[in-house]
Amino acid sequence: MLHHATPRHTTPTRRLRLGAAIAAAVATTTLMAAAPAQAEGPKQLDVASTFSTKNFLGAGAVRLSEELKSATGGEVGLRVHEPGDLVPAFEVFNSVSSGAIQAGWDWMGYWAGTVPITNLYGALPFGPSPEAFMSWMWAGEGTELIQAAYDPYGVKVLPCFISPQETGGWYNKEINSPDDFKGLSMRISGLGAKVLNKLGASTQLVPGSEIYLALERGRVDATEFSVPQVDQAMGFNEVAKYYYFPGWHQSASWFSLLINQQVWDSYSDQRKAQFQTACRATLQWAMAEAPPAQVRAIHELEAKGVEVKRFPEPVMTALQKAWGEVLEEEKQTNPDFAKAYDSLMKHAALIDEWYELQAMPQPMAMKQAGDAEEGSAQ
Repeated sequence: MLHHATPRHTTPTRRLRLGAAIAAAVATTTLMAAAPAQAEGPKQLDVASTFSTKNFLGAGAVRLSEELKSATGGEVGLRVHEPGDLVPAFEVFNSVSSGAIQAGWDWMGYWAGTVPITNLYGALPFGPSPEAFMSWMWAGEGTELIQAAYDPYGVKVLPCFISPQETGGWYNKEINSPDDFKGLSMRISGLGAKVLNKLGASTQLVPGSEIYLALERGRVDATEFSVPQVDQAMGFNEVAKYYYFPGWHQSASWFSLLINQQVWDSYSDQRKAQFQTACRATLQWAMAEAPPAQVRAIHELEAKGVEVKRFPEPVMTALQKAWGEVLEEEKQTNPDFAKAYDSLMKHAALIDEWYELQAMPQPMAMKQAGDAEEGSAQ
């Protein structure tokens, strides 16, 4: 036989206690909903830059900070430190890796001694255009491959800045034949240095802040550093006479924000996406700003007496031949480099094919350029 429980009557005292408990629970829930979310990741990252913020290369980090503040609604920013303020310029990568500093702003090629694949990202001789390189980085395998190379070191990399093709460099003597490289002392980095070594030059890597004095005091006979806009700010025209083109050794140059992996992992997925957004916005700014600024800088340098010259064809042929030898050596000794190079060139070939299909007849293109120039003059 089933027995039905007798209903239990609630006394006034019990009703008061129950009401108080419900009110307390509601108040607690309300406070929890109104409380701000727990802070995640540093709101301000200290960034050790390898470049002065007073020139275009270092200014990229400042621009990135502005874009990051915009993307995060002012919640996260970068405190960009001048070269040497936190750690020496050439120790930025290792310092980010160890956690000695939170982040760094770099030219990728500086770390080739530790991560050889960065030679390709920093300075690839006779490589594709910056536009093709940028496409490979963000729409191809470029970012994936460089991140895989940095993973063992606990470094997150965000490729946020690309400079146009560099110049062929500053020289204190004319280069009329390949033999003129023999015995030449030149400041040059990356794979281009290996190419010039094959032609008899003596090469060395000098930090940017020391190049002017190295040229002035004869420590080097020639130097390459960056694009005209930056070279002009460095004052190289005061200590070298000849400015050569094209920049065969560096078709495009990648600069990046390095973040210690543990610091990066402390951010939410949403915050990480905001970093990516700021990074791409900075890249777009760099690509839009740089090309016309270089031509203006060249015109100003010429007005100051600089002789702007092109390497003669026999010199270019010799450089390209020497590069072919260096390329094969790199691919044989560095499988990661070989994989990245083949991936980049396949991607660039797709872009080249597209533009070849869209190419305008040369006379028509020249006429349109002339009409535009005439219109701007009126």
